[in-house]
Amino acid sequence: QVQLVESGGGLAKAGGSLRLSCKFSGGSFSDYVVGWFRQAPGKEREFVASITWGRARYNDVNSVKGRFTISKEPAKNTVFLQMDSLKPEDTAVYYCVADKALVVDGTRPDYWGQGTQVTVSS
Repeated sequence: QVQLVESGGGLAKAGGSLRLSCKFSGGSFSDYVVGWFRQAPGKEREFVASITWGRARYNDVNSVKGRFTISKEPAKNTVFLQMDSLKPEDTAVYYCVADKALVVDGTRPDYWGQGTQVTVSS
């Protein structure tokens, strides 16, 4: 069974940075697309970014593109989300996700971590 464990959330000021980590276990890391969704208070979960061997994808609507960078370290079965130029509207619970199929906006990945809180103050 695939398990995903997030870390690295916390409190940051607007304009600051945080780096989230997602440790993948229970499967073959190279077989899965791994990514991030987030859910802000009172809002639906939304796609943030995902990464495969071939490319990284970002949500073009919620303004993370250009500020967030997704990367992976296969030797450690870990995916990172570097978040720069943070804004108060980035405040949300961030979930690591994994699926053998495409992970983009509108999909429902098979596996989810427990989430990590990111709070950005103005």
